[in-house]
Amino acid sequence: MKLSLLQQMYKDVLAGIPLARESHHYSSLINLCVEQPPEGDGSCHQQHLPSSAGGTGSHQDSDMSDVVPATDDLSKSFANMSSSFCPREVTLLQLTLIKMMVAKAESQETELHTRQKYCEIFVLLLKEAKIDSKLIHLLGSDDRLLSHMASQSLASLVYFQLKEEDAVDVPWLSFSLAALLGFPGSAAVPGCLWTLAAILKETLKDAPAARAGALKKLLAPLDAVLEGFYNAILLHHFDSHHYTSPYSEAANNLISFIDLLEALLVSRIELELPFRCQRILFLKVSYVLNVISSSIPYVIKKKFILLLKKCVLCKSREDAKGGSQFLQTPSLCEDMLALSNVVLQVVNLTWLNQIPLSGKSSYFGSSETAPGHGSQGASDQTVLRALSLVVLKALEFKIHNSATEAEIKGDFESSMSQLLMFWRSHGKPSPHSHPAGHHCEWLSLVFMEQDDDMWEAAKALLLIYLKLDRLQCDVPDNLSHKEEESWQFLVHAGGYNPHCIFLFFLEKIAFDSTVLLDFLISSETCFLEYLVRYLKLLGKEWPHFVEVCNHFDTRHSALHAVSVKQSCVTGASLQNAVCAAEPQSAMASAPHNCPVFTARQGGNEAAEWSQSDSLTSADSASLLASLQSLVNYDSSEDSEVESDGKECLVNTKQLPSNNEGEVRRRETGCSCRDDDRNSRTSEVSPPKLKGSPASSCWTRMASPDNIAPLRVMLYKSTKCLEELQEAISRLQRRSLFPYNPSALLKLLSQVEKMNKSMNPQ
Repeated sequence: MKLSLLQQMYKDVLAGIPLARESHHYSSLINLCVEQPPEGDGSCHQQHLPSSAGGTGSHQDSDMSDVVPATDDLSKSFANMSSSFCPREVTLLQLTLIKMMVAKAESQETELHTRQKYCEIFVLLLKEAKIDSKLIHLLGSDDRLLSHMASQSLASLVYFQLKEEDAVDVPWLSFSLAALLGFPGSAAVPGCLWTLAAILKETLKDAPAARAGALKKLLAPLDAVLEGFYNAILLHHFDSHHYTSPYSEAANNLISFIDLLEALLVSRIELELPFRCQRILFLKVSYVLNVISSSIPYVIKKKFILLLKKCVLCKSREDAKGGSQFLQTPSLCEDMLALSNVVLQVVNLTWLNQIPLSGKSSYFGSSETAPGHGSQGASDQTVLRALSLVVLKALEFKIHNSATEAEIKGDFESSMSQLLMFWRSHGKPSPHSHPAGHHCEWLSLVFMEQDDDMWEAAKALLLIYLKLDRLQCDVPDNLSHKEEESWQFLVHAGGYNPHCIFLFFLEKIAFDSTVLLDFLISSETCFLEYLVRYLKLLGKEWPHFVEVCNHFDTRHSALHAVSVKQSCVTGASLQNAVCAAEPQSAMASAPHNCPVFTARQGGNEAAEWSQSDSLTSADSASLLASLQSLVNYDSSEDSEVESDGKECLVNTKQLPSNNEGEVRRRETGCSCRDDDRNSRTSEVSPPKLKGSPASSCWTRMASPDNIAPLRVMLYKSTKCLEELQEAISRLQRRSLFPYNPSALLKLLSQVEKMNKSMNPQ
């Protein structure tokens, strides 16, 4: 046989051209020529494949045009091939063909007679050529590519047999049971794990109606053995020398097992009563937590942490059911509660502090970062977000399933304090971020780079707040003013005030309504669910929302006052000037009567909160830099926005002040220029003191108490929501919005009415 026949078959299958010859010809053509050594022989893969110098005879293409050689003749032909194309490459081509043909045979786009032809070929390969046994033998090859391709091809054939014959391949099942039961002495464990994970993934590609039956048939004989293997591999001594390298055999076993656990997690949604092996990760999560805190290579820790994140999010598959539907399964509720209890127990025992997040990153083409890029020892933000989300979702689920108020508050306060300390220790230092001056700001600082995680975390904290607030409302007697203040203080100290969280996020995106619109349209985040819940809360807590907005303004005006005082420049150079603050002056100018950003002076607990969370001088400078990244003060000659030609200055008459005092702009015409991400967001110019002489800049700065406070944050946040409402309505009228937004528009309209009733101008 010449190689051209195999290559021509590949081209025909790839193009979907019907195979003209009889099935025996093609089964012989792709039958592997693997020399299986006696049992227990540890021969390497070079001995498993035919030698390229096994013979000298060859046939011409014309000799093969009308002759269908027997299986033995084809095998001899492979041995006699020219050394220019080695047997390894021939084997890889055969393996590729097997996998490709299975995919074509299962595709409804393939013509019926072509699918039937492929099925006949597979039956011959399995029944006569015993190709499954040859593929199992090839799994032990030292050649990683051959071993991987053999695993993929074997998985395809086992899946084909499972679907077409409703039976599990016997040689593969025997091999898998022997490998799992033989751990740690068996060297076949990685190949077994790869193949089983691949079969599960193939099964999940099938039609929904057929998945459950196939999974039951596949996992039933392996269920008990897989649970035993879980116990054995995760109770190993991970401090031994076998796990010092991520490339060791022991580490390879663990990584392969993590991939299998992920496939089992994905598959459990298909069964109303999942197998024990599909639940084991939830029921015995303590084993995984111990592995994460051990001295195993960082890459294994990271994979386990990301797997836990998929567990708590309940969305392992892209096309899985929604989280709320998934949690309706009784077994999953039970499993999630078990997982949450264990996670919160270890978190309260400072488990988070035992996890180093400074694992060395890998870089394409090199093991070192380029000069000037990245910082040595910087925390892994992906793992930081994943761990944070695991804790928050565990808190959410535990709180919603707790019976007593004491249990709820105890769990939350303890775990949240540990999480806040964890965030302080590993928060990302960058030119565009700053240490949080308020606990509620940590959420946006930690999760800002990952949209889907951020809204999952925000939704979890919102649901926790609603649960705790409901407990407060259930108290028979109305709360006194002092008790209400104490409750609000605890909410801010715990970092879960929903209004603060939402406003900090709007601040980070420069109040750009198009960003919110993108989140609403995207199916990759839970922002719609979060926003609907938050807007309902906003309607009930509008006065509190206004109060929080006022505190934002107080903080910003104090910081901006320092920047103007320290950065006084002439009118000629004002266009290129950027206001900068002296860190030493920030603390003196910060407001001390703001209950949101400083403590209420009443009790030792409040004093501790004030000491730990008041803005330090470095924090003030960083906060100021962040604010100025959203707005630059330039000359009035450059105050137009290119996108719509409107002036950037906001008419300050539109912004009501608390004492109805007249607010005038500086005579220099200081204007703001929009951030690149938001061409429509406007900023208010600093107010001029009454009776002060006109000047190109302020030469002195009065205390914040002497300035008429502007409701800038309230105006900008409600303006952003109004723009969002207009954009959604416009898309709905054109039938361009992907779903019916009527309920959302109604909630946004209520916010607009509340704002207008407060500011009738």
